[in-house]
Amino acid sequence: MPTSPPASPLPNSRTEPDGSAVIRVLSYNIRSMRDDTTALARVISACAPDLVLVQEAPRFFRWRKKLARLAAASGLVTLSGGATAAGPALLCSLRATVERTEDILLPLTPGLHRRGFATAVVRFGDAARLGVLSCHLSLQKDERYDQGGMLLDRLAGMGVPCAVAGGDINERPDGRTFRRLAGELRDCWAAKPWGAEYTSTPADPHQRIDAIFATAGVEILGCGVPVGHPGVHERDLRAATDHLPVLAALRIPPYCA
Repeated sequence: MPTSPPASPLPNSRTEPDGSAVIRVLSYNIRSMRDDTTALARVISACAPDLVLVQEAPRFFRWRKKLARLAAASGLVTLSGGATAAGPALLCSLRATVERTEDILLPLTPGLHRRGFATAVVRFGDAARLGVLSCHLSLQKDERYDQGGMLLDRLAGMGVPCAVAGGDINERPDGRTFRRLAGELRDCWAAKPWGAEYTSTPADPHQRIDAIFATAGVEILGCGVPVGHPGVHERDLRAATDHLPVLAALRIPPYCA
């Protein structure tokens, strides 16, 4: 894993005089919290996110309590998702005002794992409003492609001009589903690369299968794996889970209200 720091610091969260909001969004596959949850919380806390798009949240015995414990240890609160979305979940800071949430179960293909979306509409300050979606797409290529279309339809149906979606795409950028998403949305790493690129695996990063996407109205200030970010240590990234996180700084303009 590369250990050199990012070329420049990622902008801190803030509300600007014109009502726009700079926010940090983290997407992270946490493997059902089966690894070192203390290291996991340290990584999340060091990234200082306003929103965390979780994949593989706990789904079974006392799953709500486990997710709430992770949120509290990271200085956040649970927003939506978990077992009710078949794994994707959303966490947020107290800076976010929640307008609504919806957990969505996708059609089940016999013999394959159930998938879903955790979604919400949140507001930062009075003027910056954002649709949010966390996903974990199928390992099967045809089902994954269909789910990519459902993701785009869901974002379009949120009724907000600005939105962000992220998660474990289970596919590299040259794949059919990834290209479908990047054709309609902006791939934040491709638009403004920052930090490191590859998200799998922590021990041998060699592929980018996790991503954050944004609609055209969202300004991308930087996005990538937070290797070298202050407080994010390689030992914690290796111990926390089997994916590396993706961190993005975004500016949400006031007209998104």
